[in-house]
Amino acid sequence: MNTALRTYAELVRAPAAITVPGDVVAGALAAGRPGIRRTTGLAASSVALYWAGMALNDWADRAEDATERPERPIPSGRLTPGAALATAIGLTGAGLGLAALAGGRRTLLRRTLPLAAAVWAYDLGLKSTPLGPAAMAAARALDVLHGTGPGRAAAALPAATAVAAHTFAVTRLSRHEVDGAPTSEPKLSLATTTAIAGAGAAHLLATTGPRAATTHVSQPPTAARLFSAAADGAHLGAPAAGSVAALLAAGTPDAAAARKPVDALVTGAALATYAGTCARAQSAVVRDPSAPRVRAAVGAGIHALLPLQATLVARAGAPLLALPLVAALPLVGRLARKVSST
Repeated sequence: MNTALRTYAELVRAPAAITVPGDVVAGALAAGRPGIRRTTGLAASSVALYWAGMALNDWADRAEDATERPERPIPSGRLTPGAALATAIGLTGAGLGLAALAGGRRTLLRRTLPLAAAVWAYDLGLKSTPLGPAAMAAARALDVLHGTGPGRAAAALPAATAVAAHTFAVTRLSRHEVDGAPTSEPKLSLATTTAIAGAGAAHLLATTGPRAATTHVSQPPTAARLFSAAADGAHLGAPAAGSVAALLAAGTPDAAAARKPVDALVTGAALATYAGTCARAQSAVVRDPSAPRVRAAVGAGIHALLPLQATLVARAGAPLLALPLVAALPLVGRLARKVSST
Protein backbone atom coordinates (compact mmCIF):
# COMPACT_ATOMS: atom_id res chain seq x y z
CA MET A 1 0.00 0.00 0.00
CA ASN A 2 1.23 3.50 -0.82
CA THR A 3 2.79 5.15 2.26
CA ALA A 4 0.56 8.23 2.18
CA LEU A 5 -2.54 6.13 1.55
CA ARG A 6 -1.68 3.86 4.46
CA THR A 7 -1.18 6.88 6.71
CA TYR A 8 -4.65 8.18 5.93
CA ALA A 9 -6.11 4.68 6.27
CA GLU A 10 -4.63 4.54 9.77
CA LEU A 11 -5.92 8.02 10.56
CA VAL A 12 -9.54 7.18 9.74
CA ARG A 13 -9.33 3.49 10.83
CA ALA A 14 -10.47 2.60 7.32
CA PRO A 15 -11.36 -1.09 7.86
CA ALA A 16 -13.63 -0.32 10.81
CA ALA A 17 -15.95 1.57 8.46
CA ILE A 18 -17.16 -1.82 7.22
CA THR A 19 -19.21 -1.89 10.44
CA VAL A 20 -21.09 1.29 9.51
CA PRO A 21 -23.45 0.61 6.54
CA GLY A 22 -25.29 -2.12 8.47
CA ASP A 23 -26.59 0.52 10.89
CA VAL A 24 -28.26 2.40 8.06
CA VAL A 25 -29.64 -0.74 6.43
CA ALA A 26 -31.10 -1.94 9.74
CA GLY A 27 -32.76 1.43 10.31
CA ALA A 28 -34.18 1.60 6.79
CA LEU A 29 -35.64 -1.91 6.99
CA ALA A 30 -37.08 -1.39 10.46
CA ALA A 31 -38.86 1.73 9.24
CA GLY A 32 -40.09 -0.02 6.09
CA ARG A 33 -38.26 2.38 3.78
CA PRO A 34 -35.38 0.34 2.26
CA GLY A 35 -35.06 2.21 -1.06
CA ILE A 36 -31.79 1.07 -2.64
CA ARG A 37 -30.63 4.45 -3.93
CA ARG A 38 -31.41 6.37 -0.77
CA THR A 39 -30.12 3.69 1.60
CA THR A 40 -26.88 3.31 -0.34
CA GLY A 41 -26.34 7.06 -0.38
CA LEU A 42 -27.05 7.42 3.33
CA ALA A 43 -24.74 4.51 4.11
CA ALA A 44 -21.97 6.24 2.16
CA SER A 45 -22.73 9.42 4.09
CA SER A 46 -22.43 7.57 7.39
CA VAL A 47 -19.08 6.06 6.35
CA ALA A 48 -17.76 9.53 5.52
CA LEU A 49 -18.92 10.85 8.90
CA TYR A 50 -17.36 7.86 10.68
CA TRP A 51 -14.03 8.50 9.01
CA ALA A 52 -14.38 12.21 9.81
CA GLY A 53 -14.88 11.34 13.46
CA MET A 54 -11.77 9.18 13.53
CA ALA A 55 -9.63 11.90 11.95
CA LEU A 56 -11.06 14.48 14.34
CA ASN A 57 -10.40 12.14 17.27
CA ASP A 58 -6.70 11.94 16.41
CA TRP A 59 -6.50 15.71 15.95
CA ALA A 60 -8.15 16.33 19.34
CA ASP A 61 -6.04 13.68 21.11
CA ARG A 62 -2.70 14.53 19.50
CA ALA A 63 -1.03 15.65 22.75
CA GLU A 64 -2.23 12.59 24.66
CA ASP A 65 -1.31 10.26 21.80
CA ALA A 66 2.26 11.59 21.82
CA THR A 67 2.67 9.70 25.11
CA GLU A 68 0.16 6.87 24.88
CA ARG A 69 -0.07 6.13 21.13
CA PRO A 70 3.16 7.47 19.57
CA GLU A 71 2.75 5.17 16.56
CA ARG A 72 -0.35 7.01 15.33
CA PRO A 73 0.01 9.24 12.23
CA ILE A 74 0.18 12.63 13.99
CA PRO A 75 2.58 11.93 16.90
CA SER A 76 4.78 9.81 14.63
CA GLY A 77 5.25 12.81 12.35
CA ARG A 78 3.75 11.17 9.28
CA LEU A 79 0.84 13.64 9.22
CA THR A 80 0.48 17.20 10.45
CA PRO A 81 -2.35 18.19 12.81
CA GLY A 82 -3.62 20.59 10.17
CA ALA A 83 -3.90 17.82 7.60
CA ALA A 84 -5.85 15.65 10.04
CA LEU A 85 -8.26 18.49 10.83
CA ALA A 86 -8.70 19.28 7.14
CA THR A 87 -9.46 15.60 6.54
CA ALA A 88 -12.13 15.66 9.26
CA ILE A 89 -13.72 18.81 7.83
CA GLY A 90 -13.61 17.53 4.28
CA LEU A 91 -15.12 14.16 5.15
CA THR A 92 -17.85 15.85 7.20
CA GLY A 93 -18.72 18.01 4.21
CA ALA A 94 -18.74 14.94 2.00
CA GLY A 95 -21.03 13.12 4.42
CA LEU A 96 -23.49 16.01 4.49
CA GLY A 97 -23.40 16.35 0.71
CA LEU A 98 -24.00 12.65 0.12
CA ALA A 99 -26.96 12.70 2.50
CA ALA A 100 -28.48 15.71 0.78
CA LEU A 101 -28.16 14.02 -2.62
CA ALA A 102 -29.55 10.71 -1.40
CA GLY A 103 -32.25 11.79 1.01
CA GLY A 104 -32.99 15.43 0.29
CA ARG A 105 -33.17 18.48 2.52
CA ARG A 106 -35.44 16.94 5.16
CA THR A 107 -33.15 13.96 5.68
CA LEU A 108 -30.14 16.26 5.89
CA LEU A 109 -31.76 18.44 8.53
CA ARG A 110 -33.55 15.76 10.55
CA ARG A 111 -31.02 12.93 10.44
CA THR A 112 -27.58 13.78 9.05
CA LEU A 113 -26.89 17.09 10.78
CA PRO A 114 -27.72 15.69 14.26
CA LEU A 115 -25.44 12.71 13.53
CA ALA A 116 -22.59 14.97 12.41
CA ALA A 117 -23.11 17.22 15.44
CA ALA A 118 -22.97 14.20 17.75
CA VAL A 119 -19.69 13.06 16.19
CA TRP A 120 -18.04 16.46 16.58
CA ALA A 121 -19.42 17.00 20.08
CA TYR A 122 -18.02 13.66 21.20
CA ASP A 123 -14.53 14.25 19.82
CA LEU A 124 -14.19 17.88 20.84
CA GLY A 125 -15.72 17.87 24.30
CA LEU A 126 -17.68 14.89 25.58
CA LYS A 127 -15.20 12.07 25.00
CA SER A 128 -13.16 12.66 28.16
CA THR A 129 -16.17 13.35 30.40
CA PRO A 130 -18.44 10.89 32.22
CA LEU A 131 -20.94 11.45 29.40
CA GLY A 132 -18.51 10.14 26.79
CA PRO A 133 -19.82 6.55 26.46
CA ALA A 134 -23.43 7.75 26.37
CA ALA A 135 -22.54 10.34 23.72
CA MET A 136 -20.89 7.72 21.55
CA ALA A 137 -23.86 5.39 22.04
CA ALA A 138 -26.19 8.23 21.00
CA ALA A 139 -24.12 8.85 17.86
CA ARG A 140 -24.37 5.20 16.89
CA ALA A 141 -28.11 5.18 17.56
CA LEU A 142 -28.46 8.25 15.34
CA ASP A 143 -26.59 6.33 12.65
CA VAL A 144 -29.29 3.65 12.74
CA LEU A 145 -31.99 6.31 12.59
CA HIS A 146 -30.10 7.87 9.67
CA GLY A 147 -31.40 4.98 7.59
CA THR A 148 -35.02 5.97 8.17
CA GLY A 149 -34.63 9.07 6.01
CA PRO A 150 -37.08 11.94 6.43
CA GLY A 151 -39.99 9.93 7.82
CA ARG A 152 -40.96 8.73 11.29
CA ALA A 153 -38.23 6.84 13.10
CA ALA A 154 -40.24 5.17 15.90
CA ALA A 155 -40.18 1.73 14.29
CA ALA A 156 -36.37 1.81 14.18
CA LEU A 157 -35.94 2.66 17.88
CA PRO A 158 -35.54 -0.98 19.04
CA ALA A 159 -32.72 -1.50 16.51
CA ALA A 160 -31.12 1.81 17.50
CA THR A 161 -31.37 0.80 21.17
CA ALA A 162 -29.58 -2.49 20.53
CA VAL A 163 -26.71 -0.81 18.73
CA ALA A 164 -26.53 1.98 21.32
CA ALA A 165 -26.42 -0.43 24.28
CA HIS A 166 -23.63 -2.42 22.67
CA THR A 167 -21.70 0.75 21.79
CA PHE A 168 -22.08 2.13 25.32
CA ALA A 169 -20.40 -0.93 26.84
CA VAL A 170 -17.63 -1.09 24.23
CA THR A 171 -16.86 2.62 24.64
CA ARG A 172 -16.64 2.31 28.42
CA LEU A 173 -14.20 -0.56 28.05
CA SER A 174 -12.15 1.34 25.45
CA ARG A 175 -11.21 3.91 28.08
CA HIS A 176 -8.90 1.31 29.59
CA GLU A 177 -6.99 0.29 26.45
CA VAL A 178 -3.74 1.85 27.68
CA ASP A 179 -3.56 0.92 31.38
CA GLY A 180 -5.89 -2.07 31.69
CA ALA A 181 -9.36 -2.21 33.21
CA PRO A 182 -10.91 -2.80 36.63
CA THR A 183 -12.84 -6.07 36.56
CA SER A 184 -16.16 -4.20 36.75
CA GLU A 185 -15.77 -2.92 33.17
CA PRO A 186 -15.46 -6.24 31.31
CA LYS A 187 -18.22 -7.60 33.54
CA LEU A 188 -20.45 -4.74 32.40
CA SER A 189 -19.58 -5.46 28.77
CA LEU A 190 -20.33 -9.14 29.22
CA ALA A 191 -23.63 -8.37 30.99
CA THR A 192 -24.64 -6.06 28.14
CA THR A 193 -23.84 -8.71 25.54
CA THR A 194 -25.88 -11.22 27.55
CA ALA A 195 -28.83 -8.80 27.80
CA ILE A 196 -28.82 -8.04 24.08
CA ALA A 197 -28.45 -11.69 23.08
CA GLY A 198 -31.09 -12.79 25.58
CA ALA A 199 -33.56 -10.16 24.41
CA GLY A 200 -32.91 -11.08 20.80
CA ALA A 201 -33.45 -14.76 21.52
CA ALA A 202 -36.68 -14.02 23.40
CA HIS A 203 -37.96 -11.95 20.48
CA LEU A 204 -37.01 -14.70 18.03
CA LEU A 205 -38.86 -17.33 20.04
CA ALA A 206 -41.90 -15.09 20.38
CA THR A 207 -42.14 -14.55 16.62
CA THR A 208 -41.29 -18.06 15.41
CA GLY A 209 -43.60 -21.03 15.10
CA PRO A 210 -47.34 -21.62 14.77
CA ARG A 211 -48.27 -19.61 17.87
CA ALA A 212 -46.32 -16.55 16.79
CA ALA A 213 -49.16 -15.11 14.75
CA THR A 214 -51.28 -14.69 17.87
CA THR A 215 -48.47 -13.62 20.20
CA HIS A 216 -48.80 -10.09 21.47
CA VAL A 217 -45.68 -8.04 20.86
CA SER A 218 -45.18 -4.70 22.55
CA GLN A 219 -44.85 -1.49 20.59
CA PRO A 220 -41.52 0.20 19.93
CA PRO A 221 -40.16 2.08 22.95
CA THR A 222 -40.92 5.74 23.35
CA ALA A 223 -38.23 8.38 23.65
CA ALA A 224 -39.00 8.70 27.37
CA ARG A 225 -38.42 4.99 27.94
CA LEU A 226 -35.18 5.11 25.96
CA PHE A 227 -33.98 8.04 28.06
CA SER A 228 -34.87 6.16 31.23
CA ALA A 229 -32.87 3.13 30.13
CA ALA A 230 -29.87 5.31 29.29
CA ALA A 231 -30.04 6.87 32.74
CA ASP A 232 -30.18 3.43 34.33
CA GLY A 233 -27.16 2.37 32.28
CA ALA A 234 -25.10 5.21 33.66
CA HIS A 235 -25.29 3.56 37.08
CA LEU A 236 -24.10 0.17 35.79
CA GLY A 237 -26.47 -1.77 37.98
CA ALA A 238 -28.60 -4.83 37.33
CA PRO A 239 -31.70 -2.67 36.66
CA ALA A 240 -29.90 -1.24 33.62
CA ALA A 241 -29.55 -4.62 31.98
CA GLY A 242 -33.21 -5.31 32.68
CA SER A 243 -34.29 -1.97 31.21
CA VAL A 244 -32.22 -2.45 28.08
CA ALA A 245 -33.45 -6.03 27.64
CA ALA A 246 -37.06 -4.89 27.97
CA LEU A 247 -36.57 -2.27 25.29
CA LEU A 248 -34.79 -4.63 22.94
CA ALA A 249 -37.59 -7.16 23.24
CA ALA A 250 -39.99 -4.59 21.81
CA GLY A 251 -41.58 -5.58 18.55
CA THR A 252 -41.46 -4.27 15.04
CA PRO A 253 -44.55 -3.50 12.94
CA ASP A 254 -44.53 -6.92 11.23
CA ALA A 255 -43.60 -8.93 14.33
CA ALA A 256 -47.16 -10.11 14.89
CA ALA A 257 -46.92 -12.40 11.87
CA ALA A 258 -45.17 -15.76 12.09
CA ARG A 259 -41.55 -15.48 11.08
CA LYS A 260 -40.49 -17.42 8.00
CA PRO A 261 -38.15 -20.34 8.79
CA VAL A 262 -35.30 -18.87 6.74
CA ASP A 263 -35.62 -15.53 8.55
CA ALA A 264 -35.52 -17.31 11.90
CA LEU A 265 -32.53 -19.43 10.89
CA VAL A 266 -30.45 -16.47 9.72
CA THR A 267 -31.52 -14.34 12.70
CA GLY A 268 -30.55 -17.07 15.15
CA ALA A 269 -27.20 -17.74 13.44
CA ALA A 270 -26.31 -14.04 13.36
CA LEU A 271 -27.32 -13.59 16.99
CA ALA A 272 -25.20 -16.57 18.05
CA THR A 273 -22.24 -15.17 16.08
CA TYR A 274 -22.67 -11.81 17.79
CA ALA A 275 -22.82 -13.35 21.26
CA GLY A 276 -19.85 -15.63 20.62
CA THR A 277 -17.68 -12.87 19.12
CA CYS A 278 -18.24 -10.56 22.07
CA ALA A 279 -18.46 -12.99 24.96
CA ARG A 280 -15.27 -14.85 24.12
CA ALA A 281 -13.14 -11.67 24.17
CA GLN A 282 -14.98 -10.15 27.14
CA SER A 283 -14.61 -13.31 29.21
CA ALA A 284 -10.87 -13.24 28.55
CA VAL A 285 -10.72 -9.68 29.93
CA VAL A 286 -12.68 -10.69 33.03
CA ARG A 287 -9.95 -13.28 33.68
CA ASP A 288 -7.08 -10.98 32.72
CA PRO A 289 -7.97 -7.25 32.54
CA SER A 290 -4.59 -6.23 31.11
CA ALA A 291 -4.30 -3.58 28.41
CA PRO A 292 -3.64 -6.01 25.51
CA ARG A 293 -6.71 -8.05 26.48
CA VAL A 294 -8.78 -4.89 26.72
CA ARG A 295 -7.69 -3.74 23.27
CA ALA A 296 -8.54 -7.15 21.84
CA ALA A 297 -11.99 -7.04 23.44
CA VAL A 298 -12.65 -3.53 22.17
CA GLY A 299 -11.66 -4.59 18.66
CA ALA A 300 -13.92 -7.63 18.92
CA GLY A 301 -16.74 -5.38 20.15
CA ILE A 302 -16.35 -3.06 17.17
CA HIS A 303 -16.33 -5.98 14.74
CA ALA A 304 -19.29 -7.64 16.50
CA LEU A 305 -21.47 -4.82 15.27
CA LEU A 306 -21.62 -6.71 11.98
CA PRO A 307 -23.44 -9.82 13.29
CA LEU A 308 -25.57 -7.59 15.54
CA GLN A 309 -26.64 -5.59 12.49
CA ALA A 310 -27.20 -8.84 10.61
CA THR A 311 -29.50 -9.98 13.40
CA LEU A 312 -31.53 -6.78 13.12
CA VAL A 313 -31.66 -6.96 9.32
CA ALA A 314 -32.77 -10.59 9.28
CA ARG A 315 -35.29 -9.87 12.03
CA ALA A 316 -36.76 -7.16 9.77
CA GLY A 317 -37.35 -9.81 7.09
CA ALA A 318 -34.28 -9.43 4.86
CA PRO A 319 -32.10 -12.51 5.52
CA LEU A 320 -30.30 -12.23 2.18
CA LEU A 321 -29.08 -8.76 3.14
CA ALA A 322 -27.98 -10.09 6.53
CA LEU A 323 -25.67 -12.75 5.11
CA PRO A 324 -23.05 -10.33 3.67
CA LEU A 325 -22.85 -8.60 7.05
CA VAL A 326 -22.00 -11.85 8.82
CA ALA A 327 -19.63 -12.83 6.00
CA ALA A 328 -17.76 -9.53 6.42
CA LEU A 329 -16.74 -10.39 10.00
CA PRO A 330 -13.63 -12.43 9.11
CA LEU A 331 -12.71 -9.85 6.45
CA VAL A 332 -12.72 -6.93 8.88
CA GLY A 333 -10.70 -9.04 11.31
CA ARG A 334 -8.02 -9.68 8.70
CA LEU A 335 -7.92 -6.03 7.64
CA ALA A 336 -7.65 -4.91 11.28
CA ARG A 337 -4.40 -6.83 11.58
CA LYS A 338 -3.00 -4.46 8.95
CA VAL A 339 -4.74 -1.24 10.00
CA SER A 340 -6.02 -1.10 13.59
CA SER A 341 -9.72 -0.52 14.22
CA THR A 342 -9.01 1.26 17.54
